[in-house]
Amino acid sequence: MPYYEFEGLIPVVDPSAYVHPTAVLIGDVIVEAGVYIGPNASLRGDCGRLILQQGSNLQDGCIMHGYWDMDTIVERDGHIGHGAILHGCVIKRNALVGMNSVVMDGAVIGEDSIVAAMSFVKAGFQGLSKQMLMGQPAKMFREVTEEELHWKALNTLEYQTLTKISSNSMRCVDALTRIEVGRARLKGSTDVQSTAQKISKAYQLTMSLACQF
Repeated sequence: MPYYEFEGLIPVVDPSAYVHPTAVLIGDVIVEAGVYIGPNASLRGDCGRLILQQGSNLQDGCIMHGYWDMDTIVERDGHIGHGAILHGCVIKRNALVGMNSVVMDGAVIGEDSIVAAMSFVKAGFQGLSKQMLMGQPAKMFREVTEEELHWKALNTLEYQTLTKISSNSMRCVDALTRIEVGRARLKGSTDVQSTAQKISKAYQLTMSLACQF
């Protein structure tokens, strides 16, 4: 069971959310409708309140924590990539935090913004909408394009669909000892892969330059 009471506070999870059995939710955690929480995510609400708003996702290995006098919030349709750390910050509506990024205390990531993978957002950073942020510390590189927002929306929709599928079909089993004949392949619910292949050269250049900031 991934839920733990702490000083009388019990996590609140909407019935339509999916929380993987290996995730851990402690104390003052609020999970709204349609949220996906992946394997080994840690939401330690033993200090500040942690809130995942409707349709957001917190993927495998992510960590949420914060100080007593602040809430850590992922707003509606927020998308938090594998291994990211959120500490006392606010991720605004429809923003994306890339894999293994860190967002520190008092920071605000603006609506429709993207934090590139492996970025470090320093404490107190106040972002605006549609910013492409990257680097250590993260800085605005340029505005997010409509093509990138479409790509982000497709990825988030995949996780919203995964929430429903996981609730209905995921179960603990024993592994097979050999591959069965005609083994099925999984398919997504959108064209996100083909869209990703069509992302502009400018976007690819942006990603390649991340380590230079």
